[in-house]
Parts: sequence; structure tokens; C-alpha cells
Amino acid sequence: MKLGLLGIDDRIAAVVAAAPAAGDTVVIGCDLPDSRPLDGSVAANMPRDPSWEPLLDPQVCDAVLVGVDGWNDARADGVRALVQAGRALLLSHPLVLSMLWAYELDMIHGDSGARLIPFLPDRLHPFIRRLQEQIEAGLAGAGPLGAVETITMERRMVDRSRDAVLRAVAVDADLVRVLAGDPSRLSTLGAADADAAWNTLAVGFSGPTQVPVRWQVVRGDQPGLRITVVQAQGSCAVDIPDDPPDRTGRDNRLPWTWSGEYTETEAFDRGAVMLEELHRVRQATPIPPAAWSDAARAIELAETVPRSLARGRAIDLHQEEFSELGTFRGTMASLGCGLVLAALLVLVLATLVGGIAREAGWAWGEQIAGIWPWVVLSVLSLFLALQVLPLLISAGAAPPAEGPPDQRPRRE
Repeated sequence: MKLGLLGIDDRIAAVVAAAPAAGDTVVIGCDLPDSRPLDGSVAANMPRDPSWEPLLDPQVCDAVLVGVDGWNDARADGVRALVQAGRALLLSHPLVLSMLWAYELDMIHGDSGARLIPFLPDRLHPFIRRLQEQIEAGLAGAGPLGAVETITMERRMVDRSRDAVLRAVAVDADLVRVLAGDPSRLSTLGAADADAAWNTLAVGFSGPTQVPVRWQVVRGDQPGLRITVVQAQGSCAVDIPDDPPDRTGRDNRLPWTWSGEYTETEAFDRGAVMLEELHRVRQATPIPPAAWSDAARAIELAETVPRSLARGRAIDLHQEEFSELGTFRGTMASLGCGLVLAALLVLVLATLVGGIAREAGWAWGEQIAGIWPWVVLSVLSLFLALQVLPLLISAGAAPPAEGPPDQRPRRE
């Protein structure tokens, strides 16, 4: 498979490093930051282009890898264009900590049939599947360690700045959703000083399983995540190290560790796993690979953290499917409220102008004040007529294309 690069970062570099062993080739690099040299797995004579336009041509490459280093508006426009063109993309996560941008891509790819794969490989590790089975057994009352009491996640970080912490939340929130379900409430606990709050930030999630999840930032020289499931008669834990950011091969990745009744270690090549997912068309796995809607939801959870921290209270999270129809309905609802307020304002002004015109004998003033009901009626009639627009569009839309599941557009 021929791969194209649109930017690069540590995650995408891991995929690039795994490409030769899978028989893949990186054929072009676009918008690559000059400050970051590429490793030896990429040919030194690889064509480069400062823009993203060459990646639109399916003859150039079969799939595009999107990195976050040096992110700018031009690259964001390029990602939108590639999604609209229906290309296959493997995107580093999170690219942008913006819920609106993430759901915009979700709506575009729902129409174009583009294949969007967020870089969220940790949910595919066997240890995560084992944790999920243990939690499900505990909730059903059949687990050997009894009922599940709580799930704790300790994120070890060297850089505990605001941006780094929110990016870590966006990554780990996907594991929260895999293990405990989609959260319905989020709360935060941090220092009173806004700048110092991020160093020891704690985030609480509660969801449909009623098992509380506590995620917390801790200082650590070896970055990583430790997930502990505390049960009535014991506990088990998984330690997930972050791979070294300067890796140039696949031999220095750090192993995962399972701790419980016994201890077990297992290596995990995130780049190779995501490259395999890029090859996959449809594959039955115990835990389905992350779709772009999962990445968008994780970004939404991370974007909620600063609001909860600023308000000092828990925030209820609402499940909402973002679509063009939903956006249209929301816009019409807001516009309808605005029109009602505008009609009241016109009524007051017209009455005032009409009264002054009659006292002053201004015939033109009385005429202007007298036509306001027709103006309001015309605007409201046009607004009501717009409500049938979605019905007309859906009636004239083409039926879904028939064909194999991997060849027809679908929402992931």
C-alpha cells in the first residue's frame, strides 16, 4: 500500500516505522515541519510538497497519515478536503481540541464515505479486553473478586501544562468509554489557582454502569497510564507505558504489565496495530476499533474539563447525534426565537412611530407604521416555508448505493 504523509508526529512516526515490515511504502510527504527530521524508514529521496493538494489524487497514494506537529489552518483545510474527497485517512489523536471541528469532520465523512481512523490503538490490547471482561463479570455478580467498586486511572506526565493534560484526557477518555461506558456526568477537582490546577488535576466520570471512574494527573519520569480496577475482594491493574518519542524502530517499545493474581508482560506496537487497521476492510474483533465518532466524543469530554474546573461543579453530558439535519433544526430554533423578539420590537417601534406621526400630521409616517403587520407576516411566512426544506431535500436525495459494505458510504 502506498502511503502519503500530511504532517507528522510521534504517533504517525510509529506507523511510518512499521510500514516496511508490512510491505507498505511512504511515497510523498506534504506539509512536513522542517524542525523534525524523518527516520531511516522513509526514503531520503521521497518527494515533498508544502501543500496538501497532491494527496487528493488516489493515484498518488492509497491512504493518508495525518500528524499534528506544526498544525495550522491550511492543514485543517486540507483534512476537510481529503474527507470530502472520500479518501482513507489515519489521523493522529487529538488533532485539534475542538468539539465543533471534530463533529464537522464526522458529518462530512458521513456524506462522503471517507474512511477515518483515529489513532486510538490501546483499546485493542488484550489486557484491555481482559479488564473489560473482569468488569462485566463483576457487574453481573459472577466475578472471582466480587463487585466492582471503582476504576482509577493515574496518568504519569512530565509536561503537566494545560494543553498537555487536555490532550491526555482526550486520549484516555476513549479507555474510560470502553471500560465503563459513555459518561453521563463529568466533574473535576483541582487547586484553586487556575495555573496550578493542571499539575494535580483529577477528573471523575460516571456513566451507565454506575461504576465511578477517577482519572488523575501525577508526576512521573516515565510517562504512561496505570488503570486499576478495585473490587470487593481484590484488585487488578494494567500499566501502559508511553513509547519513547524518539523511536526509530520497533525494538525499543516498552511492554505493558498486568498485575493481579499473577503478573504478565506483553509488548505492543501501536504503529503496527494501526497500520493493520488501515489495511482492514471489515474484521470481527472483541473490541471494535475506534471510529471517528469515538474520537470526537473523547475530544468533547476533554473540552468539557476546563468548563467544569472553572465552574467548580459537575457537568451533565448529553448524548446528541450531530448531523446536518440536527444542525438545521438547531439553527431554525435559534432563528425562530430571534424572529419573535424582533417582531415584538417592530410592534413597539411601529406603535411609537405611528402615534408620533398622527400627532405631528406626518402622512408618510402613518403609512410606514401601518404596513408593519404585513412585513412581520411575510418574514414569518418565509420562516415557516423553510421548515419543509429538509423534507424536499430528503425526498429528492438518491437512495443509498448498493454494493459490498466496504465499498459503499457508511457512518462509522
